[in-house]
Amino acid sequence: MLTRQIEAARRFNRFYTQRIGVLDEGLLDSPFSLTEVRVMYELAHRRGAGAADLVRDLGLDKGYLSRILKRFRAKGWLARSVAHDDGRRHVLVLTTAGRRAFAPLERRSQRQMRAMLSPLAPPRRHRVLEAMRTIEHDLSGSADVSPIALRSHRPGDIGWVVQRHGEIYWREYGWDEAFEALVADIAAKFVRDFDRARERCWIAERDGVRLGCIFLVAQDRTTAKLRMLLVEPEARGSGLGKRLIDECLAFARSAGYRRVALWTQSNLDAARHLYVKAGFRKTSEESHHSFGKDLVAETWSLKL
Repeated sequence: MLTRQIEAARRFNRFYTQRIGVLDEGLLDSPFSLTEVRVMYELAHRRGAGAADLVRDLGLDKGYLSRILKRFRAKGWLARSVAHDDGRRHVLVLTTAGRRAFAPLERRSQRQMRAMLSPLAPPRRHRVLEAMRTIEHDLSGSADVSPIALRSHRPGDIGWVVQRHGEIYWREYGWDEAFEALVADIAAKFVRDFDRARERCWIAERDGVRLGCIFLVAQDRTTAKLRMLLVEPEARGSGLGKRLIDECLAFARSAGYRRVALWTQSNLDAARHLYVKAGFRKTSEESHHSFGKDLVAETWSLKL
Protein backbone atom coordinates (compact mmCIF):
# COMPACT_ATOMS: atom_id res chain seq x y z
CA MET A 1 0.00 0.00 0.00
CA LEU A 2 2.68 2.51 1.05
CA THR A 3 4.75 1.71 -2.05
CA ARG A 4 1.81 2.60 -4.31
CA GLN A 5 1.18 5.77 -2.33
CA ILE A 6 4.82 6.82 -2.64
CA GLU A 7 4.70 6.29 -6.40
CA ALA A 8 1.47 8.31 -6.64
CA ALA A 9 3.11 11.18 -4.72
CA ARG A 10 6.18 11.05 -6.98
CA ARG A 11 3.97 11.02 -10.06
CA PHE A 12 2.18 14.15 -8.80
CA ASN A 13 5.55 15.85 -8.15
CA ARG A 14 6.72 15.09 -11.69
CA PHE A 15 3.48 16.39 -13.14
CA TYR A 16 3.38 19.62 -11.15
CA THR A 17 7.03 20.57 -11.48
CA GLN A 18 6.70 20.21 -15.24
CA ARG A 19 3.39 22.12 -15.22
CA ILE A 20 4.87 25.20 -13.52
CA GLY A 21 8.13 25.16 -15.47
CA VAL A 22 10.53 24.20 -12.69
CA LEU A 23 12.49 22.08 -15.16
CA ASP A 24 13.06 25.01 -17.52
CA GLU A 25 16.56 26.46 -17.68
CA GLY A 26 15.29 29.74 -16.21
CA LEU A 27 12.12 29.99 -14.12
CA LEU A 28 9.35 32.19 -15.56
CA ASP A 29 11.41 32.89 -18.72
CA SER A 30 14.06 34.58 -16.60
CA PRO A 31 17.77 34.05 -16.00
CA PHE A 32 17.00 33.04 -12.40
CA SER A 33 16.79 29.60 -10.86
CA LEU A 34 13.81 28.48 -8.80
CA THR A 35 15.71 29.09 -5.56
CA GLU A 36 16.80 32.59 -6.62
CA VAL A 37 13.24 33.54 -7.52
CA ARG A 38 11.98 32.19 -4.20
CA VAL A 39 14.59 34.15 -2.23
CA MET A 40 13.72 37.31 -4.15
CA TYR A 41 10.02 36.69 -3.50
CA GLU A 42 10.63 36.42 0.25
CA LEU A 43 12.68 39.62 0.26
CA ALA A 44 9.97 41.46 -1.70
CA HIS A 45 7.08 40.31 0.50
CA ARG A 46 8.60 40.12 3.96
CA ARG A 47 9.80 42.87 6.25
CA GLY A 48 12.60 42.37 8.70
CA ALA A 49 13.99 39.08 7.38
CA GLY A 50 17.63 38.29 7.94
CA ALA A 51 19.80 35.66 6.30
CA ALA A 52 19.28 33.27 9.22
CA ASP A 53 15.49 33.62 8.83
CA LEU A 54 15.71 32.65 5.14
CA VAL A 55 17.95 29.66 5.90
CA ARG A 56 15.46 28.43 8.49
CA ASP A 57 12.20 29.13 6.68
CA LEU A 58 13.29 28.00 3.21
CA GLY A 59 15.40 25.06 4.38
CA LEU A 60 18.41 26.33 2.45
CA ASP A 61 22.08 25.54 2.90
CA LYS A 62 23.74 28.55 4.52
CA GLY A 63 26.58 28.64 2.00
CA TYR A 64 24.20 28.35 -0.97
CA LEU A 65 22.08 31.23 0.29
CA SER A 66 25.21 33.30 0.92
CA ARG A 67 26.24 32.92 -2.74
CA ILE A 68 22.76 33.98 -3.92
CA LEU A 69 22.76 37.05 -1.69
CA LYS A 70 26.28 37.96 -2.82
CA ARG A 71 25.11 37.91 -6.44
CA PHE A 72 22.12 40.10 -5.61
CA ARG A 73 24.33 42.62 -3.81
CA ALA A 74 26.77 42.73 -6.74
CA LYS A 75 23.88 43.73 -9.03
CA GLY A 76 22.76 46.44 -6.64
CA TRP A 77 19.50 44.65 -5.78
CA LEU A 78 20.11 44.05 -2.10
CA ALA A 79 20.96 46.20 0.92
CA ARG A 80 21.21 45.70 4.66
CA SER A 81 19.54 47.81 7.30
CA VAL A 82 19.18 47.80 11.07
CA ALA A 83 16.07 46.02 12.36
CA HIS A 84 13.48 48.39 13.79
CA ASP A 85 12.92 46.25 16.87
CA ASP A 86 16.56 45.33 17.58
CA GLY A 87 19.46 47.65 16.83
CA ARG A 88 21.90 44.75 17.10
CA ARG A 89 20.33 42.84 14.21
CA HIS A 90 20.59 43.53 10.48
CA VAL A 91 17.86 42.64 7.98
CA LEU A 92 17.86 42.32 4.21
CA VAL A 93 15.85 44.60 1.92
CA LEU A 94 15.48 44.84 -1.83
CA THR A 95 16.64 48.13 -3.28
CA THR A 96 14.61 50.05 -5.82
CA ALA A 97 16.63 48.33 -8.54
CA GLY A 98 15.93 44.98 -6.91
CA ARG A 99 12.19 45.61 -6.90
CA ARG A 100 12.36 46.57 -10.58
CA ALA A 101 14.14 43.27 -11.29
CA PHE A 102 11.52 41.32 -9.34
CA ALA A 103 8.42 43.04 -10.77
CA PRO A 104 8.34 41.19 -14.13
CA LEU A 105 8.78 37.87 -12.31
CA GLU A 106 5.74 38.63 -10.15
CA ARG A 107 3.67 39.53 -13.21
CA ARG A 108 4.72 36.37 -15.08
CA SER A 109 3.91 34.21 -12.07
CA GLN A 110 0.45 35.78 -11.83
CA ARG A 111 -0.14 35.17 -15.55
CA GLN A 112 1.06 31.57 -15.22
CA MET A 113 -1.38 30.82 -12.40
CA ARG A 114 -4.22 32.59 -14.20
CA ALA A 115 -3.56 30.52 -17.33
CA MET A 116 -3.61 27.32 -15.26
CA LEU A 117 -6.76 28.09 -13.24
CA SER A 118 -8.97 30.19 -15.51
CA PRO A 119 -9.88 27.36 -17.96
CA LEU A 120 -11.33 25.35 -15.06
CA ALA A 121 -15.02 25.68 -14.26
CA PRO A 122 -15.53 27.18 -10.76
CA PRO A 123 -16.34 23.86 -9.03
CA ARG A 124 -13.22 22.22 -10.45
CA ARG A 125 -11.11 25.28 -9.60
CA HIS A 126 -12.38 25.14 -6.01
CA ARG A 127 -11.49 21.45 -5.76
CA VAL A 128 -7.97 22.10 -7.05
CA LEU A 129 -7.39 24.97 -4.61
CA GLU A 130 -8.79 23.00 -1.68
CA ALA A 131 -6.53 20.07 -2.57
CA MET A 132 -3.55 22.47 -2.61
CA ARG A 133 -4.53 23.82 0.80
CA THR A 134 -4.87 20.28 2.15
CA ILE A 135 -1.40 19.33 0.90
CA GLU A 136 0.12 22.49 2.36
CA HIS A 137 -1.59 22.11 5.72
CA ASP A 138 -1.13 18.38 6.25
CA LEU A 139 2.49 18.16 5.12
CA SER A 140 3.60 21.28 6.98
CA GLY A 141 1.89 20.26 10.21
CA SER A 142 0.77 23.86 10.56
CA ALA A 143 -2.52 24.93 12.06
CA ASP A 144 -2.22 28.30 10.31
CA VAL A 145 -5.16 28.22 7.90
CA SER A 146 -7.59 30.87 6.81
CA PRO A 147 -10.74 31.14 8.94
CA ILE A 148 -14.07 29.83 7.68
CA ALA A 149 -16.53 32.64 6.98
CA LEU A 150 -20.31 32.41 6.91
CA ARG A 151 -22.25 34.40 4.32
CA SER A 152 -25.70 34.53 2.78
CA HIS A 153 -26.43 32.73 -0.48
CA ARG A 154 -25.83 34.15 -3.94
CA PRO A 155 -26.22 32.86 -7.52
CA GLY A 156 -24.46 29.53 -7.96
CA ASP A 157 -24.75 28.46 -4.33
CA ILE A 158 -28.08 26.65 -4.63
CA GLY A 159 -26.83 24.49 -7.47
CA TRP A 160 -23.78 23.61 -5.35
CA VAL A 161 -26.03 22.70 -2.38
CA VAL A 162 -28.01 20.27 -4.53
CA GLN A 163 -24.93 18.77 -6.18
CA ARG A 164 -22.97 18.23 -2.98
CA HIS A 165 -25.91 16.72 -1.12
CA GLY A 166 -26.37 14.26 -3.97
CA GLU A 167 -22.68 13.37 -4.21
CA ILE A 168 -21.91 13.11 -0.50
CA TYR A 169 -25.00 11.13 0.51
CA TRP A 170 -24.51 8.74 -2.40
CA ARG A 171 -20.84 8.19 -1.53
CA GLU A 172 -21.26 7.94 2.25
CA TYR A 173 -24.71 6.32 2.57
CA GLY A 174 -25.49 4.89 -0.86
CA TRP A 175 -28.60 7.05 -1.32
CA ASP A 176 -29.77 7.27 -4.92
CA GLU A 177 -30.74 10.25 -7.08
CA ALA A 178 -34.18 10.46 -5.44
CA PHE A 179 -32.50 12.21 -2.50
CA GLU A 180 -30.86 14.72 -4.82
CA ALA A 181 -34.28 15.38 -6.37
CA LEU A 182 -35.76 16.01 -2.91
CA VAL A 183 -32.99 18.48 -2.09
CA ALA A 184 -33.53 20.19 -5.44
CA ASP A 185 -37.25 20.60 -4.68
CA ILE A 186 -36.55 22.07 -1.23
CA ALA A 187 -33.88 24.40 -2.60
CA ALA A 188 -36.07 25.57 -5.50
CA LYS A 189 -38.94 26.37 -3.14
CA PHE A 190 -36.59 28.29 -0.89
CA VAL A 191 -35.47 30.52 -3.76
CA ARG A 192 -38.95 30.88 -5.25
CA ASP A 193 -40.69 31.79 -1.97
CA PHE A 194 -37.79 33.40 -0.13
CA ASP A 195 -38.88 35.64 2.77
CA ARG A 196 -35.80 37.67 3.63
CA ALA A 197 -37.12 38.74 7.03
CA ARG A 198 -37.90 35.20 8.26
CA GLU A 199 -35.74 32.83 6.21
CA ARG A 200 -32.05 32.46 5.63
CA CYS A 201 -29.35 30.37 3.98
CA TRP A 202 -25.79 30.36 5.27
CA ILE A 203 -22.85 29.25 3.13
CA ALA A 204 -19.60 28.41 4.92
CA GLU A 205 -16.58 29.39 2.85
CA ARG A 206 -12.81 29.52 3.16
CA ASP A 207 -10.71 31.29 0.54
CA GLY A 208 -13.57 31.07 -1.95
CA VAL A 209 -14.16 27.33 -1.41
CA ARG A 210 -17.57 26.29 -0.07
CA LEU A 211 -17.33 24.02 2.95
CA GLY A 212 -20.89 23.78 4.26
CA CYS A 213 -24.41 25.16 4.40
CA ILE A 214 -27.59 25.33 6.45
CA PHE A 215 -31.09 26.71 5.79
CA LEU A 216 -33.85 28.07 7.99
CA VAL A 217 -37.32 28.24 6.38
CA ALA A 218 -40.75 29.14 7.69
CA GLN A 219 -43.15 26.29 8.44
CA ASP A 220 -45.85 28.55 9.88
CA ARG A 221 -46.05 31.80 11.84
CA THR A 222 -44.41 30.43 15.00
CA THR A 223 -42.37 27.44 13.73
CA ALA A 224 -39.27 27.38 11.55
CA LYS A 225 -37.61 24.36 9.96
CA LEU A 226 -33.88 23.73 9.97
CA ARG A 227 -32.99 22.16 6.63
CA MET A 228 -30.09 20.92 4.52
CA LEU A 229 -27.24 21.03 7.02
CA LEU A 230 -24.08 19.96 5.20
CA VAL A 231 -20.39 20.00 6.15
CA GLU A 232 -17.77 18.98 3.62
CA PRO A 233 -15.54 16.08 4.76
CA GLU A 234 -12.41 18.25 4.89
CA ALA A 235 -14.11 20.69 7.30
CA ARG A 236 -15.43 18.09 9.73
CA GLY A 237 -14.01 18.19 13.22
CA SER A 238 -13.52 21.96 13.01
CA GLY A 239 -16.71 22.86 14.87
CA LEU A 240 -18.34 24.13 11.69
CA GLY A 241 -21.51 22.03 12.09
CA LYS A 242 -22.15 23.45 15.58
CA ARG A 243 -21.40 26.96 14.33
CA LEU A 244 -23.91 26.66 11.49
CA ILE A 245 -26.62 25.38 13.84
CA ASP A 246 -25.90 28.12 16.39
CA GLU A 247 -26.14 30.78 13.69
CA CYS A 248 -29.40 29.31 12.46
CA LEU A 249 -30.98 29.24 15.93
CA ALA A 250 -29.83 32.79 16.74
CA PHE A 251 -31.55 34.04 13.61
CA ALA A 252 -34.70 32.05 14.43
CA ARG A 253 -34.90 33.75 17.82
CA SER A 254 -34.34 37.21 16.35
CA ALA A 255 -37.03 36.54 13.72
CA GLY A 256 -39.59 35.81 16.46
CA TYR A 257 -40.05 32.05 16.04
CA ARG A 258 -41.08 30.04 19.10
CA ARG A 259 -39.93 26.64 17.85
CA VAL A 260 -37.52 25.10 15.36
CA ALA A 261 -38.25 21.65 13.90
CA LEU A 262 -36.17 19.40 11.67
CA TRP A 263 -36.45 16.10 9.80
CA THR A 264 -33.54 13.68 9.73
CA GLN A 265 -32.73 9.97 9.52
CA SER A 266 -31.68 7.66 12.35
CA ASN A 267 -28.43 6.65 10.64
CA LEU A 268 -27.07 10.21 10.38
CA ASP A 269 -25.21 9.93 13.66
CA ALA A 270 -22.96 12.99 13.37
CA ALA A 271 -25.86 15.34 12.60
CA ARG A 272 -28.05 13.83 15.33
CA HIS A 273 -25.25 14.35 17.85
CA LEU A 274 -25.11 18.05 16.93
CA TYR A 275 -28.88 18.37 17.26
CA VAL A 276 -28.80 16.84 20.75
CA LYS A 277 -26.02 19.22 21.84
CA ALA A 278 -28.04 22.17 20.51
CA GLY A 279 -31.01 21.15 22.68
CA PHE A 280 -33.26 19.44 20.11
CA ARG A 281 -35.37 16.49 21.24
CA LYS A 282 -36.78 13.72 19.09
CA THR A 283 -40.59 13.88 18.93
CA SER A 284 -41.45 11.08 16.50
CA GLU A 285 -40.03 8.45 14.16
CA GLU A 286 -41.33 6.42 11.23
CA SER A 287 -39.88 3.62 9.10
CA HIS A 288 -39.89 4.19 5.35
CA HIS A 289 -38.17 3.12 2.14
CA SER A 290 -36.65 6.09 0.34
CA PHE A 291 -33.56 6.96 -1.68
CA GLY A 292 -33.05 3.26 -2.37
CA LYS A 293 -32.71 2.34 1.32
CA ASP A 294 -34.79 1.21 4.30
CA LEU A 295 -34.64 4.15 6.69
CA VAL A 296 -36.11 5.47 9.91
CA ALA A 297 -37.20 9.09 9.64
CA GLU A 298 -37.08 11.21 12.78
CA THR A 299 -38.69 14.54 13.61
CA TRP A 300 -36.86 16.71 16.16
CA SER A 301 -37.98 19.91 17.85
CA LEU A 302 -36.50 22.73 19.95
CA LYS A 303 -38.45 25.34 21.91
CA LEU A 304 -36.81 28.74 21.72
